[in-house]
Amino acid sequence: MLTRHKVVLYNPAAVFHTMPLGLLAIGSNLDRNRFEVRIVDARIEPDPLAATLAACEGAICFGVTLLTGRPLGDGLNVLRAVKKTYPDIVTIVGGWHPSLFPAEMLDEASIDIAVFGQGERGFAEIVECISGGNSPEDIPGTVWRGEGSVIKGTPRRLESLDAFAPPDFDLIPVERYFELKGRRQLDYITSIGCNFRCAFCADPFVYGRDWKSVSTERLGSEIDMLWRRHRFTDLNFQDETYFTHRHRVADICEEFLRRGLVFTWAGTLRADQGVRLPDKIWKLCVRSGLRRVLVGVETGSHRMMKRILKDTTIDAVLETAAKCRQFNVAAIFSFIVGFPDETPDELESTLGLIKTLRAMSPSFETPVFYYKPYPGSALAASVGEAAPKTLEDWAMFDYVGGAAGSWVSSAVYRRLERFKFYNRYAFSPGRRLSQPLRRISRWRIDNDIYAMPVEKFVVERLHPSPALS
Repeated sequence: MLTRHKVVLYNPAAVFHTMPLGLLAIGSNLDRNRFEVRIVDARIEPDPLAATLAACEGAICFGVTLLTGRPLGDGLNVLRAVKKTYPDIVTIVGGWHPSLFPAEMLDEASIDIAVFGQGERGFAEIVECISGGNSPEDIPGTVWRGEGSVIKGTPRRLESLDAFAPPDFDLIPVERYFELKGRRQLDYITSIGCNFRCAFCADPFVYGRDWKSVSTERLGSEIDMLWRRHRFTDLNFQDETYFTHRHRVADICEEFLRRGLVFTWAGTLRADQGVRLPDKIWKLCVRSGLRRVLVGVETGSHRMMKRILKDTTIDAVLETAAKCRQFNVAAIFSFIVGFPDETPDELESTLGLIKTLRAMSPSFETPVFYYKPYPGSALAASVGEAAPKTLEDWAMFDYVGGAAGSWVSSAVYRRLERFKFYNRYAFSPGRRLSQPLRRISRWRIDNDIYAMPVEKFVVERLHPSPALS
């Protein structure tokens, strides 16, 4: 009888309940007849460390996906506990942080191998070596310890997702995620990478501005099967740029409609892509269930738009917003403030654009984040001295929430914090009890008056915000 080797995968703690699509990708790519894959997700386990240590008994390897910030800290703690309990188990890390710092990951004694970039092929080859009793060395896209040094393999080229097995959602308790999300929402990814060059983003460094996808026919078949099995009501595409090719988007919509699939869906959209999307495809998207798009705007300044290499325009943002309003599509227009050389006038232009968008539709949201020097991005080099240096420092790095950079003055930071608070409530529909706060917030936003923010103090004392990364 063929021996099945156990492989354990760990998704670190976070405040979101997004399904662990990266772990599903690498776990599903292993031969189920030869490997028993177990995924432990700290976000849904009452005692993730105990669950992990129990799962690792008899396992040949332990893999962890590591995202910069709190997930990195949790992942390191669990890796150390696993290595202490099972010294002979091979530990493997992958994900965003190892892709940016592959060699540095092996400064950590509890890590044996790091995988950088697309991980399906490299992880499968590592597991094959381990199961055959061989040392997993000379594998492209990985970093390992040689004799007295750390050795980095050659990078892998990005492969089409059609080259790999589809994600096996039987590896996770889908109903548990529905329960924690508060809705029957399935997460899915149809493409990897991004063709664009945004200077604040690490994606160009990790994927070399390449983009690969799954074919529309295969995607339609997979979503059909998953919908009939799990009866989700919303499909949340986690692609970096879902609307990369408009004809592909249209074909996917046609697949959904032809198969009689009934659910809403959401995806990422660049402003310039929204402008180029013909009305007939907008209508097709809505007919197939499109409910919301996520548009990264970042800034309301023409100069800063060029400075961060966004390769779009403010006019395109407003035109896409008008299209969303026309077709009754909700939108999240995200912004970044506190860039190193952003002037006061440029900041005011950004806040002005935020107010314009919020006033256009009650279905528009405009979250505001501070620029953080995320490693690998072109802009990070200009503030290199402000970036963390060690794994422990990176584990404390809240790249989503948290404070602004040290180059942002206390007065500007105070103004931004107050604007963010009142912007959040000024246009929200909310419950009847929140109407007074909404009216006050709208008055403050309309008049740019943020002194004596008593409402902010009370709300934040009663409902403190958790760290987002």
